[in-house]
Amino acid sequence: MDYVFPPPPVPSLAIRGSEQRFAVRRIFCVGRNYAEHAKEMGADTREPPFFFAKPADALVPDGAVLPWPMATSDLHHEAELVVAIGAAGRNLTPEAAGALVWGHAPGIDLTRRDMQAEAKQMRRPWDMSKGFDQSAPCGALVPVSETGPLSAARILCTVNGQIRQDADIADMIWDVPHIISHLSGLVELAPGDLIFTGTPAGVGPILPGETCRVEIAGLGAVGVRIG
Repeated sequence: MDYVFPPPPVPSLAIRGSEQRFAVRRIFCVGRNYAEHAKEMGADTREPPFFFAKPADALVPDGAVLPWPMATSDLHHEAELVVAIGAAGRNLTPEAAGALVWGHAPGIDLTRRDMQAEAKQMRRPWDMSKGFDQSAPCGALVPVSETGPLSAARILCTVNGQIRQDADIADMIWDVPHIISHLSGLVELAPGDLIFTGTPAGVGPILPGETCRVEIAGLGAVGVRIG
């Protein structure tokens, strides 16, 4: 096939213990999926899950140095469990949804908080506050064949070694099977999709020169430095 210009490289993630890589198709993110974080953001903790998206090429590997994002003076970290989808499915029950999980990884949902606050105030979409360049740092995937389904694990975020977020994924309002089930009723999921499953309380700013690190028990860590 003859293209006007060369197609961009396929976004992908490393796989722990393997030379293979996981090709990424789409990135979906769950908003306000921990009760304490929902409270700190002024939201009702009982609402059903809702989703926003990041472009697949927003992925950033562990150890990267990121330039300060354009158009913000308030960059925030959000520590997240990332779920990788390895099979197609639509309109799934929670009982069937777990079979789509290929693996898990630690991730960081970087957010231009000032831009998001303005969008909320003006009832506009969040796209530019969430889906900007290099806004999705993610560690190496760990296959579910090694870990089994994850329903509990400590999730820890530090900035320059100081603890900012410290919780357990068991605290999620909607667990992984219910997240996948709900999302599969909105879009048909496919191999290569990623889901950032929400962040616990304690989100806060990262300043130029600081290092943010997110670790999930059994999954390792992802860390980036803001240039």
